[in-house]
Formats: sequence, structure tokens, C-alpha cells
Amino acid sequence: MKPHQSRADRGGRVGLMTAETLSAQDLSFLARPLYGFFSAAAASSPPQPRPVWFEVTPTGQVQLFTGVDTLKVRQLRRDSRASLVVAAPVGERERWLSVAGPTTLVSDGAWPLVERLAARYWDLDDPVRAQDLAQMRDEEWLRVIIQPDVVRRYAM
Repeated sequence: MKPHQSRADRGGRVGLMTAETLSAQDLSFLARPLYGFFSAAAASSPPQPRPVWFEVTPTGQVQLFTGVDTLKVRQLRRDSRASLVVAAPVGERERWLSVAGPTTLVSDGAWPLVERLAARYWDLDDPVRAQDLAQMRDEEWLRVIIQPDVVRRYAM
């Protein structure tokens, strides 16, 4: 894929926008246990970002999980567009990456995703966290898969 033209941000630094491709640097950044801030298209309402756990699939999609009866799901059933923004934590040089595109809601594979992400974000040797994960098994989950149409990034 050819990159679209570069854009300069307010600080004069250049952020490269590509059409659905994640670079090796992006994949390395996204492989870290960082929170993503997920926003679903919400028509005339302002976006309501929510912190989420996520992973990048081998095919370059971004996936997260959510309960079957959540506001996210209702919004995505009306309009499948969504975005996820991931930022470096305080203490590191400023960096962020966003992906945006249509989503797919899938029940298949949702529990294995919950388990993988719990192991990535929590210390499951901690009995409290292990119990939290065990309690999550009783809930019904969906995978939210974002097919990136637009990838934007910024790094100092």
C-alpha cells in the first residue's frame, strides 16, 4: 500500500497516515500491555471513549472484547465504524497511534481472547486476579474486530 501524504501536526512534526497498514514499529508498540481508548461512531452524540484491552491479529486487525449487552455493541450495530487510540504511558516520550475503520462483532473466539488478554494485562499468579478471571467466565462476551482503514501515528 502506498502511504497517503504526510501531515504536519500543530507542533510541526510530521505524522504519517497510511491506508490500513501497521508498521513493524507500530506492531511492537501495540504488543505492549497498554490501554487502548475505544470509541464507536455515535451519530450526533459526541464520542464516549472507553479504556480497553486489545491485541493485533496476525492479519493486522485489532481486536478487543466486550459484553454482549453493552452500549458499544448497540452503537456498533447501528454504525460499525470505530477507532482505537493507544498512547505511551507517562514517563515515556510522547507517542500515540490510532486505528479507525469498520468493525465486526463475533462471538466465536471471545473467551480465548479474554483469557489471552487477562494474561497479558494481569498477573494471573495473583489469586485475586485469577478469581476475577474465573468470575468473567460466567459472562457472555463478543470480540470486536476493527479492520483498519486509517492508521495515524505520532512520536517525538
